[in-house]
Amino acid sequence: MALLQLHEQSSISDPEILGIFEWVTEMEGKVPNHFLLELNFPEFMKAKLGATKVLWESGELSQETIQHVGILVSRANGCAYCTGAFCTILGHGLNASEAYVQELAAEGISAVKEAELRVVLDFALKVNDEPRAIDERDIAALKGTGLTDKGVLQLVHLVSDFATYNRLNLALKTDYDYANFGPETGQQVDWPAFD
Repeated sequence: MALLQLHEQSSISDPEILGIFEWVTEMEGKVPNHFLLELNFPEFMKAKLGATKVLWESGELSQETIQHVGILVSRANGCAYCTGAFCTILGHGLNASEAYVQELAAEGISAVKEAELRVVLDFALKVNDEPRAIDERDIAALKGTGLTDKGVLQLVHLVSDFATYNRLNLALKTDYDYANFGPETGQQVDWPAFD
């Protein structure tokens, strides 16, 4: 059970928050529990999710790549909730096959066959796990995939953004509510770290 109140979606009348809910419903099929938890601080929710939306819509990375990053960073951080959320977006919102999404969640980067996507994902995982180890060779490899400085910065911010959501959901034990990926809906999760 979440450590903070999950607000009722029906109690919201703020047009900006309703717009956020419309956006997330388009991608995930519903308003997930973590958004209802974030309503405990609506001013920050609007700013934070507004920044997330900019990262997802205004950079050089495709939505598919962004969701791959979200899945692998969340998996690396042991956040089953966020792993399930980003799997849902990749499968529901972006129409990836459920078999592929399940394999990606279970196997991690080894499920990815596309060479350029693997370069991006290797970099993202290195930023998440060893940010001080990033060097000019890593940046050159990313630029070899076609990213410019803007895309590199977008990617680093995405890793940070996803890690923030991981920590929020891990620390506050957000109730799991994704039907297709991860634990059963409503199940209390012990949040194990992935290998």
